[in-house]
Amino acid sequence: MVVPELGRVHRSGRAVAVDHLRLLARVARMYHEQGMRQPEIAAALSISQPRVSRLLKEAITRGIVRTVVVLPDGVHTELEEELQRRYGLRDAVVVDTGGARGDVIPALGSAAAAYFDTTFTGGDVIGISSWSETLLAAVERMHPRNTQVADRVMQVVGGVGSPEAQVHATRLISRLAGVTRARPVFVPSAGVVGTPMVRDALLQDAAVVEVMAQWRELTVVLVGIGSLEPSPLLLRSGNAVGHADQEELRSLGAVGDVCLHFFDAQGDVVDSAFDRRVVGIDVETFRAVERRVAVAGGERKYSAIKAALRGGWINVLITDLDVAERLLAEPV
Repeated sequence: MVVPELGRVHRSGRAVAVDHLRLLARVARMYHEQGMRQPEIAAALSISQPRVSRLLKEAITRGIVRTVVVLPDGVHTELEEELQRRYGLRDAVVVDTGGARGDVIPALGSAAAAYFDTTFTGGDVIGISSWSETLLAAVERMHPRNTQVADRVMQVVGGVGSPEAQVHATRLISRLAGVTRARPVFVPSAGVVGTPMVRDALLQDAAVVEVMAQWRELTVVLVGIGSLEPSPLLLRSGNAVGHADQEELRSLGAVGDVCLHFFDAQGDVVDSAFDRRVVGIDVETFRAVERRVAVAGGERKYSAIKAALRGGWINVLITDLDVAERLLAEPV
């Protein structure tokens, strides 16, 4: 907009002539308010077009013209930038779920799909956790690409638990590989096994070793953030945390997990018997991935999301408006 009152303006320590200020204001109004093009302004005022261009730049420099960005409804750029600053994130996406406090998955899925469509541009090795309904919703909303935008899509937590679990894992990873034209890579193992000895034996299996070696090549990993109470999907999968494990984890202060690695309210790893039975990417390899994207929201997940941020588990967060506002309203 054009500021009507100019006050006293100085250039190089000298007062600027009123005639010059009047010309600046006139050119600015013609261009910004009346929609005239620079050649039309030059012709109307009998001055050169290069001079019109210089005058418009000067009008901005002197504060005669000020640019104001008005955010559309549903866009929360200021909140996203504040989340980045406060929690040291690479990026943040905040989506208004329209008051759907119970089910934030559709809105989060749509926002995540748009983010993935924009940021997968070629050559990525993508890791993805199999146990997130929100990630499945996001992947199903992605648009197939005409060219290859990823090299591989890799499962980072075992997927063979129950037949339903296998179907879900296959569907999620195959779909993401299909839309990005990447090669899918599966973990040929259950996500949670009965004993640490069984896990140790599986980690020596040649097929599992081959997948684990490729985890070190990941450039981005996509995860949900779990709370201590397992989601309905995890319960149905056969990979859920049993009652005894929940009691142990709760006694150790666990509030949430990423890739079935549980952490406390400060984001520190909880050393539990359950963790020693998980077949999936280890904490050190996970943290070494350059871009770690979490899609999570809803009141039930708040404590886990905040702990994951505190612990530096993720550096990109896609979440809902209520969670974002609460994260910013409370101390880090």
